[in-house]
Amino acid sequence: MGPGRAGGLGLEIGRGLLLLLGVLGGAFVAVGYVDGEAFVRYDSKTRRTDAVVDWMSAVDDQQYWDRNTRNFQNSEQVFRVGLDILRERYNQSRGSHTLQWMYGCDFLEDSSITGFDQLGYDGKDFIALDKDTLTYTAADAGAQVTKRKWEEEGTSAERKKHYLENTCIEGLKKYVSYGKDVLERRERPEVVVSGMEANTILTLSCRAHGFYPRPISISWLKDGVVQEQETQRGSTVPNSDGTYHAWATIDVLLGDKDKYQCRVEHASLPQPGLFSWEPQSNLIHIMAEVAVVAVIAALVGFAVWKCKQVKVFGTGTWPHVALSLLVPAGSNPSV
Repeated sequence: MGPGRAGGLGLEIGRGLLLLLGVLGGAFVAVGYVDGEAFVRYDSKTRRTDAVVDWMSAVDDQQYWDRNTRNFQNSEQVFRVGLDILRERYNQSRGSHTLQWMYGCDFLEDSSITGFDQLGYDGKDFIALDKDTLTYTAADAGAQVTKRKWEEEGTSAERKKHYLENTCIEGLKKYVSYGKDVLERRERPEVVVSGMEANTILTLSCRAHGFYPRPISISWLKDGVVQEQETQRGSTVPNSDGTYHAWATIDVLLGDKDKYQCRVEHASLPQPGLFSWEPQSNLIHIMAEVAVVAVIAALVGFAVWKCKQVKVFGTGTWPHVALSLLVPAGSNPSV
C-alpha cells in the first residue's frame, strides 16, 4: 500500500484525534478520541477533565489537567449561552435542544494535513469553516447571522486555520507519543466469506473481524473489476477489545458466483487480500456469523444504554479524523 491511500481505493492511513463537545438536556459533555478510541472526558457533573485509558492516566502533568478543565468549564458556559441565543433566534421553546462543536486536523502518512471546524444545532449542520478560502458556510438563515458576525471579526477564520494546521498537529503528535504502544499496534483482520441463496440470486457477504487500526477497505470484484455501485457496506464498528469489525455484501447471479472475490485492504496486510466463497464450508460460516451478530447486538445494546447514561454526543459520526484536545482560550463558538 502506498502512503496515504491503499490501492487507490480511498483507504486513508494516518493518525486520528477527535474531540466532540455538546449540550443536550442541560448536560455538557466533551470527549476526546485518538484513532477512534476515547481517551479523555469532561462533563458538567464532575466538572473536571479525566483520563479514560491507562496510557493517558500515566500523564503526570497537573498543569495540563487543570488547564483543560478550566477551558472546558469556560466552554460549558459559552455553550449554554449559545443554546439560549439559538432557541430565541429560531423562535423555539425551552425544550430539549442540542448544540455541538467539533474541530480538528488529520495527519496522513503522505504528510498531508487537513482540518475542519464546525457547529451543529439540533443534530443538523449549522456553520462550518472553509479554511482554504477563510470563509464560513452557513446551513440556513439562522446560521447566516453567525456567519456575518464571525466574518466581520476579520481574524476569526485566520486564527482557526493557524490553530488547525499548527497547534492541533503538535497536539496530535504528542498524544500519539503518549499512547504509542497501543495506538501503533497492527492487528490483522480475520475475513469470512459466506453466501445465501434465494431463487437465482446469491447474496455474498464478506466480513472482517478483529482488526486495528480502524481504516479498512472491503470491496467486491467481478473478474478483477471493483463493483462499487453494486456493493452494500456496513459501518466500521468497535469491538469490546478495542479492535473493529466491518462487512460488505453484494447480490449476484448464482451462475456467476465463481467470478466474484472480496478484496480487503488494511494497514496490517503487506498487500490486499483476496477471498472467495467456498460453498462446502458455508454452513459453518453462517453459524459463525449468527453467533457474531448475536454478540454484536448485545454489545450495541449495551453501548446505546451506556451512551444514554453518559450522554456522549456524535461518537462515530466523524470517524478517524484528528481534533485538538485543547480548547483554545477565547475560541469558543459564540453564536
